[in-house]
Amino acid sequence: MRKKRRKPYKTIAFKLSARQYKSLQNYCRYRHTTPIKLVKRSIAKYIECYSDAPSVESYVTNNQLELFDDI
Repeated sequence: MRKKRRKPYKTIAFKLSARQYKSLQNYCRYRHTTPIKLVKRSIAKYIECYSDAPSVESYVTNNQLELFDDI
């Protein structure tokens, strides 16, 4: 049987002031969650849909569509 391949994880670090950290701790204690779960849930909509590079959209204005109508 093959071993499962481990997912590669990346570490992201940022700094909070003492007051921000205390506020985060109080919020998490009140909501019965952890700071990591709170942050992941907060940024989920920004990171879930963009795992691949976004496709380049063709930008065509209405004037460009009428440019060669006489031909």
